[in-house]
Amino acid sequence: MQTLNDLRLAVLIDADNIPHSKVREMLEEIAKYGTPTFKRIYGDWTKPTIAGWKSVLLENAITPVQQYGYTKGKNSTDSAMIIDAMDILYSGKVDGFCIVSSDSDFTRLATRLREAGMKVIGIGERKTPHPFIVACDKFIYLEIIASPEPSSEAAAEPRKKGKPVVKKKKVEETGPLAAARAIKRLIASSITDLADENGWAFLGDVGNLILKKQPDFDPRNFGFPKLSPLIKSLDFEIDERESGQNHIKHIYIRNRK
Repeated sequence: MQTLNDLRLAVLIDADNIPHSKVREMLEEIAKYGTPTFKRIYGDWTKPTIAGWKSVLLENAITPVQQYGYTKGKNSTDSAMIIDAMDILYSGKVDGFCIVSSDSDFTRLATRLREAGMKVIGIGERKTPHPFIVACDKFIYLEIIASPEPSSEAAAEPRKKGKPVVKKKKVEETGPLAAARAIKRLIASSITDLADENGWAFLGDVGNLILKKQPDFDPRNFGFPKLSPLIKSLDFEIDERESGQNHIKHIYIRNRK
């Protein structure tokens, strides 16, 4: 598996061409490649078509940039993103850019940033034109970024004969059991992101990736002083390997098959 680079990334989002429904999963995906130091989203916030973004901006610390459309039928958002990207490039504060859009207008921007030695990651829908895709070092389709799976308990609930099934919201869906399932999914997905060909991932790397995906993560929230006791309380395989130093072992973990 390719080694993860701890890049400082500028994440620039085109609100006009990207749906807001997967913003959290999208930011978790970006965390695999580095740490976002800039998170900006561009659009005309007076338009009702992008109103859905407003509810997720504060939750994910994304700074909205207002850009009015000066001429009907013309998209001025692209120009604002390009100008900001060049300003950030010359500031020297980042190692790469993540351009979130399905618009081919950013093809030349991606090419220019790569010419300047920047890593460029693109994220967009499958309808994204091919020139923009190949202009990036890596391009990720929004459609393949997984959403959290429904709980196995709900999926396995039997249907009773002769009676209609009435869906009821269980207490544990918002209680401690739901939190435990959510953190287990987070750990499992992070292991998958970092695993070698045999499925093993170094615990330290897993912990760092979890913090990038979910900055408020802390094992103490679950009653454990550190990450390793929390991992041991869950259903993961654990391998303690000798490090070559006295009394020091490296812990590797993987998902059970």
